[in-house]
Amino acid sequence: MRRVVITGMGAVTPVGSSVPAFWESLKAGRCGVGPITKFDTEEYKVKVAAEVKDFDPLQYMEKGDVRKYDLFCQYALAAASQAVEESGVVGTLEPERIGTYFGSGIGGIETFAAQQQALMEKGPRRVSPFFIPALIINMASGLIAIKYNFQGAAIPAVTACATGNNAIGEAYRAIKHGYLDAVLTGGAEAAIIPLGVAGFASMKALSTTEDPESACVPFDARRNGFVMGEGAGALVLEEYEHAKARGAKIYAELCGYGVTCDAHHITAPHPEAIGGARALKMAYEEAGGCEDPAKLYVNAHGTSTPLNDSGETLAIKKGLGEEAAYKCMVSSTKSMTGHMLGAAGAVEAIACVKALEEGVAPPTIGYKEPDPQCDLDYVPNKARKAPIEMALSASLGFGGHNAYLAFKAVR
Repeated sequence: MRRVVITGMGAVTPVGSSVPAFWESLKAGRCGVGPITKFDTEEYKVKVAAEVKDFDPLQYMEKGDVRKYDLFCQYALAAASQAVEESGVVGTLEPERIGTYFGSGIGGIETFAAQQQALMEKGPRRVSPFFIPALIINMASGLIAIKYNFQGAAIPAVTACATGNNAIGEAYRAIKHGYLDAVLTGGAEAAIIPLGVAGFASMKALSTTEDPESACVPFDARRNGFVMGEGAGALVLEEYEHAKARGAKIYAELCGYGVTCDAHHITAPHPEAIGGARALKMAYEEAGGCEDPAKLYVNAHGTSTPLNDSGETLAIKKGLGEEAAYKCMVSSTKSMTGHMLGAAGAVEAIACVKALEEGVAPPTIGYKEPDPQCDLDYVPNKARKAPIEMALSASLGFGGHNAYLAFKAVR
């Protein structure tokens, strides 16, 4: 079995549109949540979201392409461009040995809503010929592959909010088992539109708190729903010996992946957290475990919903054992980025890699009122310097999807 390492990363997030900006914001505990500016929320109970604020697509594509691509694809191309450029992998392998595993939870919903309106108001002849290519979820991976001539498998993971982790995990296995030598992987999302917000709000999944600083408070007793985020995260995974031989910068090793399904409910997690616990244990054990649980960091799914946060706490206890669970560090960076849906796992994987690299556990901001059902060390409000030896990243999705990734420093 071959080793898999990370040699490039890219990010477009509500707290920064590059990896350095994103990571510095996390360490500083900056909140990316604010009033929704993309549309008038007068008739909506939900007033806040975590919008990307400083994105210029023309840095990454031509003006004509901007008009043809849905925003989720624009975010995907931007994050991928950053990661590929940093990695230097292009030209070091035959094109058929590089794949693209890049997903989205919802895909081109902005395009769908706009073209539906055009159809209703102006008739079928006014529907854009780019409607379908802009809408379909696989187009993010397709566009990235086309841009860089990556001729290996181009596969989009589509597992709701577990998408990012599943894309990365499946890419990891493709390299580990020898099917590919490198993969550009990650996820993107751009669903902060009237229809997207209305849909999640009707499910009562979103926070109705209007104060941006108190709307997304994972593991806090005041939590009442998640805050929608948007953006993209991308990582270049590469076979270790190839990366080492070409002198690539190696950030960390991806050394464990656990994936399960609760097979329980379309939106609610299993009440006994059996699927989440098993996915965590699979990733943790494949990575060889962590001798000192105090040096383990868990980037939790941590959505700020009542069921997720208590259930995830239980999953960590069951997956690691209670003694280790109480010693490790757990935080939710969604307290700063909001829930980026299909992009969440990708940017949170980047947070894990940076936490390992710098020995800093990012905080769970906005934490004020403890919940007896959430009683772990959630690194409240301030980043913590710590000798981190392993980082676990959790992503859970509607439909019962559970996906964990395990990272270690390369030795």
